[in-house]
This record gives sequence, structure tokens and C-alpha cells, in this order.
Amino acid sequence: MDMPKRTYAPINFGDKLAQFTDRWQPRVIAELNDYQFKIVRIEGDFVWHDHPETDEAFIVLEGTLRIDFRDGAVTIGPGEMYIVAKGVEHKPYAASEVKMLLIEPRGVLNTGHAGGERTARNDVWI
Repeated sequence: MDMPKRTYAPINFGDKLAQFTDRWQPRVIAELNDYQFKIVRIEGDFVWHDHPETDEAFIVLEGTLRIDFRDGAVTIGPGEMYIVAKGVEHKPYAASEVKMLLIEPRGVLNTGHAGGERTARNDVWI
């Protein structure tokens, strides 16, 4: 049986981000074992939530992201990242649009168990 021809091409964050404009709707661009790499555009306030089963990585590509915690906050700029530990309640905020990469296990809901109107569909590939 012939194997399909493999193509070798990088994933370009800018090209992927140019394919959508809606905010708070992460798109999967790659998988590594059980982890998904998701790009997302955000602006404004999110909801307080946590992820009891997993850590979550935020990597800012453009803009400035603030992640609020119940006892403080961290500000992340372009080319920076921050890991929110599992079970830590947090609320992302962006005064103006932020483009970022999220790394988390497949199946993790963006709002954790908080739910609500900001909950995005999972496994939407671009």
C-alpha cells in the first residue's frame, strides 16, 4: 500500500489569525500528543473561571494581556508567556485586541466549569 505523500510546511500564526475576526473563539491549529495549540483573538473582559484538571499556557503574539487573580494580576506582552496553574481562578482581560496562542489538553473548555455566553465550541480547527 502506498503511503500518502507528506507535505512539510510551517504553521504561520499571522496567516491563521487572518482567517477569522471573531473574539473569544479559540481555533485549533495543531496537536501534540493530547495537547492542542489554539490561536484566539480577545478584547474586553472574560469570566472568572478555573481548570481543576490542568495548567493553561498563555502566549501573547500581539497586544497586552492582563490575567486577574483573586489576589493580584500579571500583565503579559508580545513574546511573553504565563502558565496559570491548575485550579487557580483567573480572568483574562484585554483593553484592546490581543492575539495569542493557548496550549492546553484536548477537550478543555475555555470557561472551565463557569459556562455562560463566552463558552466556545471545542475542536474548531483552522
